[in-house]
Amino acid sequence: MSERVRRTKDPDGVRRHVLAAAADLVQEQGIAPLTLEAVARRAGVSKGGLLHHFPAKAALVESLLDDLLTRLDAVIDAAMAEDSEPQGRFSRAYLAAIAMLDAQGPEVPSGWSSVCAALVADPSLRARWQAWVEARQAAHAETDSSANCRLVRLAADGLWLADVSGGPHFTLKDRHALLVRLQALTRS
Repeated sequence: MSERVRRTKDPDGVRRHVLAAAADLVQEQGIAPLTLEAVARRAGVSKGGLLHHFPAKAALVESLLDDLLTRLDAVIDAAMAEDSEPQGRFSRAYLAAIAMLDAQGPEVPSGWSSVCAALVADPSLRARWQAWVEARQAAHAETDSSANCRLVRLAADGLWLADVSGGPHFTLKDRHALLVRLQALTRS
């Protein structure tokens, strides 16, 4: 169990800590059995402290998705900033971020692919996810609207789904070779 977090000194830290605790519980149990009491207990805060930041379970779950999308935006934007070739840049960054969702490091902590799977199972949250994807695609339509780029983004989603559903597993060598091949499609 976590130590109690001091609300008065670091409200943003408490909020992040609560979100991390909720993400852990969603990863372990799914969204349906998630309770505010369990999240407060895991985070080491009072239920009142949790309710100060998230007035209802729906607000907490929506914030989980928003947090994930913010983190993905940062990972994708960083990858795009390092890529000097405009054609297919967004699709390559999306592929890298989505295909390695649980290996992102501190920007996207381990286990977030499972959280994402649970979140997009909910129709209203799935609509938010879809709106995020469509907005990112629209923002990069000039450089990433080719059939190959769309195919690469769909393949990234398929890799992610295989990872979270226990589908076919690849060795790291095979996965790397597949990612290199998909990246090459964005350049043709």
